[in-house]
Formats: sequence, C-alpha cells, structure tokens
Amino acid sequence: MSTSRNVIPTEDEVRKAAIELKKGNPASGVAKIHSLLLGANLSWTVSEKRVRKILQSEGLVRSDGTPSVTTNIIHPSFRLNQSLDIDRWTSRVEVKYFDAIKGKGLVAKENIAKGDVLWKEDPFILAPEWEMYDLQRASEACSFCSCIICDHSPLHMSCEASTTATPCTARYSHPLLCSARNPASWMALHALAQCTSRLLLASQQDAATFDLDWEVVQGLAELGMEERAQCLREQGLEPDRENWRRAFELYLQAFKEPRTPAEQKKLVRILKKPIPEELQKFTFEYQGFLRGLGRMSLNLEAHGGLYRLHSHLNHSCTPNVSIRHLDQRTALSRITVIAKEDFEIGQELLITYTNPKNNLKDRRRRLSEWGFGPCQCERCVAEEKVWKESDGNTLEADDLADQLKAGLGVL
Repeated sequence: MSTSRNVIPTEDEVRKAAIELKKGNPASGVAKIHSLLLGANLSWTVSEKRVRKILQSEGLVRSDGTPSVTTNIIHPSFRLNQSLDIDRWTSRVEVKYFDAIKGKGLVAKENIAKGDVLWKEDPFILAPEWEMYDLQRASEACSFCSCIICDHSPLHMSCEASTTATPCTARYSHPLLCSARNPASWMALHALAQCTSRLLLASQQDAATFDLDWEVVQGLAELGMEERAQCLREQGLEPDRENWRRAFELYLQAFKEPRTPAEQKKLVRILKKPIPEELQKFTFEYQGFLRGLGRMSLNLEAHGGLYRLHSHLNHSCTPNVSIRHLDQRTALSRITVIAKEDFEIGQELLITYTNPKNNLKDRRRRLSEWGFGPCQCERCVAEEKVWKESDGNTLEADDLADQLKAGLGVL
C-alpha cells in the first residue's frame, strides 16, 4: 500500500534532515540526497530544488549541485549522560535529545512563569576569570569555590603540599589542584587541569564515584581543537600548534612527569591505585588532550565554571533564560537560572553563546568557529530577511535591525 505524501515539512526540519543525510553520504549530490530524504520521510512533500537551495546555503554543494570540496561537516558531538539525576537540581525541566546535529537540550516539564528561579547549581569544576584567579593566588579567595576570604578563620586551610621548594598560596586546595603545579596559560587549560584533577582523585576512590564523574565529562558536547581549527581556517586563521604542544608538556608535568624527585614522590603518594585505561587516554595522549581542551572551551560558563545541568543549554541570540551569580557566599561559583519569559510544557530553555549586542554577521561568525553553522533562531531569521530586503543598503539594514532588536527585547 502506497503512503500519501501530504506533509509539507518546515524549513528547519528539512535543513536538519538534509544536513544529517549529507554527513552520512558526503560524496552524494543533490539528487541522491533528495531521494534519501524522501525515502526516510515517506509522508513529506519536498522538491529537489528546495533541497538544493538548503545544501547550497550550507556550503555543502556547489551551484551545479555537485558535492562541495569540503565534504566533511564539522559540528560538536554529543552524548547523553544516563546517570544524570536532574531532580537533584529541579523537577521543572528535563533533558531532550533532538537529533545528531543539534544534540541534546533542556525543555520545560511544566508551565513556568517569567521571573521564576528554575534551579541553582554549584560547579563540577571551577576555572575562574583571571581577576579571581589572582585573588586565589594571593590567598584572598578560596581555591575551590572562589569565595572571598575576609578573615583568618581556622577553617581556612592552606595547601598541605606547599613547601619551600614548591610553594603554593592556595587555600582550601588539594595538592593536585595546586596552581603552582598547573601554570595554565588560558582558561580552557586551567579548566582541563581542574577536571583532570577531579577525575584522577575519583579514580583513587571507589569505582562508583569515578563512574559518576566520568559520565559527566563524557556527556559534555565535544569539538576538538583540530576540528575547530578547520572551522577557523575558513576564516583565514591558522592554529597555534606550538602553544598546544607547550601546554601539553605543562599538563604532563602536573599529572604524569613531575620535574623533581620530590614532586614525583608526592604524586605517587596521591595516585596509589592504577589509573583506568580510558582516563589514561583522556589524560596522557596528545589527541585526547586536544579533545579535552575543546570540550572545556565549548562548555565553560562565562565566568569559568563547568556545570552538569547548565552544560545542556542550547543557544539562541534571544535567550529565554538568564544565568546569574547572585549568591555572595560562593562568589562566582554558584549560578542561578531564571526564566526571562513564560514557558509552556515542552518549550526549550535557551541561553546565548555570543554577545547579543553584535550584528548578525559577527554572531554567526562566532558560532561558526565552533561548528554550529548559521544560527536559525527567530532573531537571526528576522534580521537576515531585513538585510536581504534592504538590497544591500547597510545603513537602512542597520536601522531596521535595531528596530527588530528593540522589538525582541534585546536592546
């Protein structure tokens, strides 16, 4: 019995399906992708012309319909964390898997009112901004949660690994989190060092503790530094592989090959149990290190925290939730997630990955650096329409874009 093709899918549905098929069939042209699309969606009515237009707009085929020179579609990879207990933070949202391109996200389980606090969350690890990092190095802020230290309470403990030869100014710190042994040159390396420390220490406890932490890290969206370099190369930028190698050397000094016999003995006393094989690949292999750097950069909150639930939030240039640092007791570490509008059941929670004050071109360029492709959020689609209808009149387009921003509550 034949199936009636009476469904006209949305542009977003066709785009996602076509991109996913192109990823699995990089050498196929428009006709083949169109055939596969109809075969996978028996109720859809989609013309070959429509598929060609979408693939061309994504740079996946040339104007004649043949595959583009760049046949590999680069985008972050995703994995669901099956052990994540969302009720630990909130009962009002749930994780939803969308597709291979978009990955996972968070949606409302119930109606939510504007201004509601959805959850509060402490970081899995913290790699704070340099201003806070300087306070930590000066013993004026906790090296674990970033809380400002204003007095000299006996509860404020100095790093037990500090010696005259290898001094450490950290307070509330564990030896493997010692800043003197982890001279991070940028936030992602700092975060990876903190994350590696936590995983190594968890591996020295019981298997259940390690498995929980390992699932958190493996569940983070990932785009390695080499993959990101391909995205940047399209903008005429080249990666700084020399610094990558130097960073890897510092990383190994901290966790595998300390410089002095005294530091080596300290590391042996801490890591008494064998390190799991999967963690060794994550920690001590160069390609695993580059994937780790990319994973940290992709998932860190603006102030340097890495959060289990927050890391599930997807992007929109008009976000509908706000991430705030309101708890003075924990300084920058604890986040509060607040609804910026009313939510219906099933509606997705969205934050922004870019500066919302930037124009359409700059926002999309920034997102493309991480393999996200052209943003198709409500604001970008509206601004793109304005730009096209303005016939290249830049001043007119800017004025109209500003009007749209105001109407969407961005300005």
